[in-house]
Amino acid sequence: MDLLELRGKLDQIDEQIVRLYEERMEVCSQVADYKIETGKKVLDKSREEEKLRKVRSLAHNDFNAHGVQELFEQIMSMSRKLQYNKLAQTGAYGKLPFIAVDKLDLQGVRVVFQGAEGAYSQMAMLKYFGEDVNCFHVDTFRDAMCAIEEGSADYAVLPIENSTAGIVNEIYDLLVEFENYIVGEQIIKIEHCLMGLPGTSLEQIRTVYSHPQSLMQSARYLNAHDNWRQISIQNNAFAARKVSEDKDMSQAAIASEQAAKIYGLDILERGVNQSGTNSTRFIIITNQKVFLKDAKKVSLCLELPHESGSLYHMLSHFIYNNLNMTKIESRPIEERNWEYRFFIDFEGNLTDGAVKNALRGLREEARSMKILGNY
Repeated sequence: MDLLELRGKLDQIDEQIVRLYEERMEVCSQVADYKIETGKKVLDKSREEEKLRKVRSLAHNDFNAHGVQELFEQIMSMSRKLQYNKLAQTGAYGKLPFIAVDKLDLQGVRVVFQGAEGAYSQMAMLKYFGEDVNCFHVDTFRDAMCAIEEGSADYAVLPIENSTAGIVNEIYDLLVEFENYIVGEQIIKIEHCLMGLPGTSLEQIRTVYSHPQSLMQSARYLNAHDNWRQISIQNNAFAARKVSEDKDMSQAAIASEQAAKIYGLDILERGVNQSGTNSTRFIIITNQKVFLKDAKKVSLCLELPHESGSLYHMLSHFIYNNLNMTKIESRPIEERNWEYRFFIDFEGNLTDGAVKNALRGLREEARSMKILGNY
């Protein structure tokens, strides 16, 4: 046979495959109707595993067996999505425990931020809540989360991601641990300054204090001074306060210009972070499950079955529902070696049908899922 004849045969086979696929999906639609009536779950893991074993056994060699399994995994995945879609049409989503509001209640609220006066978190808070906000600060991210959980603060402002240094790992872990939720975000442009006691010269400096991410963001500048010892500290503002309190002219801090003003330090160099577009994204957290009606981003975390293809199948829910996933991060799960929790941001609102459909599928198929917020 020449190539045209072979392609003709493939076309004929493909037509049969499409016809049989549509026939199969019609039967799946009837299965969905039965499950809706009886309240059965869409995903029947044992049935799917049994089916995959059976179709593999029908193939005539190992290569085809592997291909058939992959093909039927996709076919069954589409069947599930059809069933989730039918559930959506009947309104059988189950209610999400989040309340849509026209605006956040910011009247008379108390806000907590991590760090000290002059911290970038404070700058983000003032930009989001206004200059007259009733606020206080704590030493650690955990302290801020506890303040929200126990009700001593209504909102917390915490850094979650820097455009140069990446994510703040601890915040992701705390979002899983605490029943607190993201309701907003604020992006702050970062310009790190090297500062010391009044009258200090660059030649006198031997030790530089700052937050680990700030040291990382300023690595190029710091590496040009290889005689300087770099010491990590919890917060940039803490670093500035330490230099001010220690009265040691061999010490310097990397922090904001505002921190230098607050602690009476001289700015020795401006813009020591190597990126002129360096920004940090801060999240606004509360212990209430609320979201703005015009919110456009959903954040969630997933724990997946520790098996081949599980992440692929989870992500297919975003593709099927035409949702734009803007971010994915992974964090190791404590006490479960080589297993990971995935954090995903995607565009959408919890009231959108496509979002509800995707969340229904994710919730059924993931080992666990938590919506971190819609903002």
